Amino acid sequence: MRPRWVEEVAPTPDEVRRRVVGDDLVPEADVVMDRAFTVPAPPDQVWPWLVQLGKDRAGWYLPRPVERFVPRSRRALRRVEPRWQGLAVGDVIPDYGGREEWFRAEVVDPPTVLVYSSRRGRTDVSWAISLTPSDGGTRVHLRLRLAPVRHRFLARTAGGLVDLLTIAGMAAGLRERVAGS
Repeated sequence: MRPRWVEEVAPTPDEVRRRVVGDDLVPEADVVMDRAFTVPAPPDQVWPWLVQLGKDRAGWYLPRPVERFVPRSRRALRRVEPRWQGLAVGDVIPDYGGREEWFRAEVVDPPTVLVYSSRRGRTDVSWAISLTPSDGGTRVHLRLRLAPVRHRFLARTAGGLVDLLTIAGMAAGLRERVAGS
């Protein structure tokens, strides 16, 4: 039996099988990670929070109990910021992990699809976020694709754990923010 917080970001088998906008950016992916969760609000209320994610923007959402351990200057916003709502294809957003890390917006289709690409060393990366109306809110499906990956087992296990923790924290923090807006 998996812990509840793991179940809360587990994709359905259909979500894992489904083709997602942006899959073609890394067509022969060595590693694919899918996460999905439901937010109790319609897509047009969830979208503004997702489009402003990122370093030097709204930050990365975490729930209040976790954020208490983060210095105030590094905590994510708890409001929608109008200046970050105009994300367009081609925009480059700094990413965590170093000065040279970034994501480029490849698809921006409000309020349903947001796709980023990046290159980490010799590895191509795509990160797709899809929003679908569901009973009681919005289903948020995130897919990370990587290739080439030299150490696939390590990427799937250790990288998968980091991805799981990161997305579980973001899902909880996003739910708090949407509920409070």
